[in-house]
Amino acid sequence: MELGMINWIREEDFAKVHEKGLSFVELDVNDRAQEFLDNLEQTAEYSRRYNVPVGAVGRWGSDRIDENGIRQEELELEYRLIDATAYLGCDVYITGCNYVESLSYYENCTHAIAYFEKLIAHGKEKGVKIATYNCRWNNFVCTPTEFKIIHGYLKDLYIKYDTSHCIYAGGDYMQETRDWGKRFAHVHLKGALVIGGERYDDPPAGLDQTNWGAFLAVLHAQGYKGRLSIEPHSANWQGELGEKGLDYTIRYFRALEL
Repeated sequence: MELGMINWIREEDFAKVHEKGLSFVELDVNDRAQEFLDNLEQTAEYSRRYNVPVGAVGRWGSDRIDENGIRQEELELEYRLIDATAYLGCDVYITGCNYVESLSYYENCTHAIAYFEKLIAHGKEKGVKIATYNCRWNNFVCTPTEFKIIHGYLKDLYIKYDTSHCIYAGGDYMQETRDWGKRFAHVHLKGALVIGGERYDDPPAGLDQTNWGAFLAVLHAQGYKGRLSIEPHSANWQGELGEKGLDYTIRYFRALEL
């Protein structure tokens, strides 16, 4: 498994990933899609200059469907982002699907499947896998129920997995990994800390409550050979402390490498 981290498209971002000795950068465009697309050639140049491949590209939080089904403008934008992913030599694009409250659960699942089918077909033309994120940010395709219905139907739809989202939702990340690990295309490393039954902080991975050794053991058992992407996410671990936390996470997972 390769170890990398989430960062952005500036030269200093690629330089930092290189200096940390990591194997790749993950680019999460979210509401910066146009900035990402406008700077694609420069991003590719930084990737080559620092020998830091792009390990995944993703977009969180947007509305993919509405009461009438697929939002065509969003579909067209994601086609462009998938094209950009391929241009950067990357083979994983991460997406999700919002829930429309005025529709039934069945209708939401039907629209989500139709949307993902189009992305999968486009991704296949470009050599890019489509993966859904299990984050709850404007996304309902995040639990074993939806995995069974949507991923169970779409055999070429993959999963970007983050243990923290399962933990905060009260789920069993070990069971989800056992049952769906063969469909994981990308994995986030983000700490989770629950106190008194409530989310307290997202400390650096390795300084949290996640059983990372056991989680990696299940990933190995499921044959996962993909990427592990560090996600610094805490409002408390910033500045110099944040850098120390990042360095600790890198050392921690290096020690767990086989």
